[in-house]
Amino acid sequence: MCSFKKILKSQFATRIASFLCYWYVRFVALTTRWEKRDINVFYDNLAKHKAVIFVAWHGRIAFAPYFWNRSAKLSALVSPHRDGQLIAGLLRRFGIANISGSTNDHPRAAAVKLLRELKNDASIAIIPDGPRGPSMTMSMSPIYYAKTTGKPIIGMTYSIAKSKVLGSSWDNMLLPPPFQKGIVAVTKPFFIPKNTPKEKLDDYRAQIEEELNRLTWQLDEELKLPKVEKGTLPRKLRK
Repeated sequence: MCSFKKILKSQFATRIASFLCYWYVRFVALTTRWEKRDINVFYDNLAKHKAVIFVAWHGRIAFAPYFWNRSAKLSALVSPHRDGQLIAGLLRRFGIANISGSTNDHPRAAAVKLLRELKNDASIAIIPDGPRGPSMTMSMSPIYYAKTTGKPIIGMTYSIAKSKVLGSSWDNMLLPPPFQKGIVAVTKPFFIPKNTPKEKLDDYRAQIEEELNRLTWQLDEELKLPKVEKGTLPRKLRK
């Protein structure tokens, strides 16, 4: 019984936290003077290919849903762990569906659902350095889905002036204040040919990782934020 009560309290706390996060993100996003770079590349590819594989680093995911076109369906892969459920609650409030799973928890079931979404011309979102890290390090999962379906991978990142970088967090989460300048940008689309040999797939993975990191560092430098380094170690997860 005590364990059940503890679970209920944990779920309630997560719901409250995601509610507060949502309104914080909305308030800051609405009061930020945004400069949007290459966003049309994202929407053009979405229109042309019907669906995309959207990727963003764990530390730069909070404000990404604000720019999603709600007229298009998007399902996000989220970890069943505590921080993943916090993100899931935030995404739901922005009209983004959740698929629970990761490379460590229910990977096969999640993979089947994600592939089904893409084959039905519905976009998917993956946080490719979560939930275990290291931060800003691309996993192979987006490469697999792109190779299987032919859909493009497009990365998004952002930066906001005078933000605090939470160096104590594993992902160096950005905590921005309202009424500042912000820049949101996307990478070029990356296509993985279906006939790509297995030994060449990591080249694509590294290329996307490098481009998304380069773009993130560029935006931070323009807005005079300290450079956030890539993580070097995986993190310990809390149930």
